[in-house]
Amino acid sequence: MIVGVPKEIKAQENRVGLLPSAIYQLVQRGHKVLAEKSAGVGAGYPDEEYVRAGAELVNKHAEIFERADMVVKVKEPLPEEYGLLREGQILFTYLHLAASKPLTEALVKSRVTAIAYETVEVNRRLPLLEPMSEIAGRMSIIVGGYFLAKHCGGKGVLLGGVPGVLPGKVIVIGGGTAGVNAARMATGLGADVTILEVDVERMRFLDITMHTAHTLYSSPAHVTELLPSVDLLIGAVLVPGAKAPKLISRDMLKLMKPGSVLVDIAIDQGGCVETSHPTTHEKPTFVEEDVIHYCVANMPAAYARTATQALTNVTSRYVELLADHGVPGAFHRDPHLLGGLNLIDGHITLKAVAEAHNLPFMDYGKGSGIPPLRL
Repeated sequence: MIVGVPKEIKAQENRVGLLPSAIYQLVQRGHKVLAEKSAGVGAGYPDEEYVRAGAELVNKHAEIFERADMVVKVKEPLPEEYGLLREGQILFTYLHLAASKPLTEALVKSRVTAIAYETVEVNRRLPLLEPMSEIAGRMSIIVGGYFLAKHCGGKGVLLGGVPGVLPGKVIVIGGGTAGVNAARMATGLGADVTILEVDVERMRFLDITMHTAHTLYSSPAHVTELLPSVDLLIGAVLVPGAKAPKLISRDMLKLMKPGSVLVDIAIDQGGCVETSHPTTHEKPTFVEEDVIHYCVANMPAAYARTATQALTNVTSRYVELLADHGVPGAFHRDPHLLGGLNLIDGHITLKAVAEAHNLPFMDYGKGSGIPPLRL
């Protein structure tokens, strides 16, 4: 199989789909790998390392899509890439389709086989999303604490406080991977941290493992009660494959004091706050209701080398599986990968995506022209 690794064109996206070490393994398995020139430079991997690994360097972005049987990316295709996708080609990347109807419709039209990292599920875990959630969660406290500084327009509150001064208050909505990592970073700084969660068993786990953080059942009443005193609000809600629920309304946001900071980690799934909209690393914040919003949709790209290494650690085995056996064969050998299938042959195969956009849904293997899958 010909595997293509294009350079990411999203603003300030310096991650790359595959490391030279992963490419070396693919070449050893008999596959051809095309790497776009400078694709890995932003993550600290120069072209020379890709050449030594056995990749063929390609100068033109479009050529990767023209020649590759499988395109391995980090972020979803942008509008200028929609026309480059073709029928039967495998696209393996983060997609977050529930947050974008235009992208979903473009992938339907292209008839590409789209497999999303974020919906591959193993034992109720999302192993291809977890590393980026860990980075985004930890990063949320770093950037949140920075924008609380007075020169950034914040309240001027130091999260850890100092002797004789109370620490800042951090509220984390969601006790999943991103939320837990945010809470751990915040407690490590000495902040006063409360995690809101609806899963009682998850709260018990957090209570046992995070002695310095509080847990509280997530409800509108509890959120409303906490917002007037919060300094940093972290939105870390995830419904796998689906659009994030809007848990904080504009009226609720008005309860926060001027200069407070919101970091909406869920923004790549539409955001969990009514006032949120995607931003970039070039212009990461905006102010609504006197609250600083940080809503960068590709947060881990800020730490591109760490993020690329963490991502490739978990994706490379699936890339090899798809390259070795093709789509049906890979699904047979590892049924968990089937959860990542979002579209094939012009059909949406992930129910949450179809429901988000009111588009037709079809179970893989049950539609016309698609080979049956027996696991």
